[in-house]
Amino acid sequence: MTTPVVDTWTGRLRRRAVEALPPEELLPDRQPAYVASWVYVFGVLALAALVVVIASGCILALEGPSWWHLSNIGHFFNSLHLWSVELFFFFMVVHLWAKFFMAAWRGHRQMTWTTGAVAFVVSIGAAFTGYLSQQNFASQWVGVSAKDGLNAAGVGAYFNVLNFGQMFTWHVVLLPLSIVALVVGHILLVRKHGVVPPLEATPPPTSVNDGGGVTS
Repeated sequence: MTTPVVDTWTGRLRRRAVEALPPEELLPDRQPAYVASWVYVFGVLALAALVVVIASGCILALEGPSWWHLSNIGHFFNSLHLWSVELFFFFMVVHLWAKFFMAAWRGHRQMTWTTGAVAFVVSIGAAFTGYLSQQNFASQWVGVSAKDGLNAAGVGAYFNVLNFGQMFTWHVVLLPLSIVALVVGHILLVRKHGVVPPLEATPPPTSVNDGGGVTS
């Protein structure tokens, strides 16, 4: 007697995941020749810098302000975090502009472009809250300078830049989780739709002669 099989939600979820991201697309072993161009490197460099940002930030968050201000190793990790953030933004801006001029939303890649652009905007908020979380005179100056503008915009009741606990939570938990989720979604979409080809490599539209002229 055979045991009846029930179609579970986990089975349906797995089938949909495999259909959306087949293994051969998720982990390809070949890439088009144009990917060897330098313009495709900056996305990977931004991703590598993000890894260093998160790793150094986790160490700073665990040790606390006194450690990163008063100890030599704390100064090192604080500087490592700062310069990895600088490199992250530099690589991301170059990547963003390069893909803009390449019209990277071609070929049903609208969501790929959107997730990358939104990740850039969220990263600005993460950098801003990072300045507010330094616990030094610079963070006080930034907070005092920004509070009036945020109050005038009507968001001061929800985004109190003079509250270290709130800014630290935004900086080390909420915004990083949002950035990681957007970056992961961005990478999965790149795997699903492929790397956008250069404009000159885009195949021209086919033309059909229907007897009354040539139509594209």
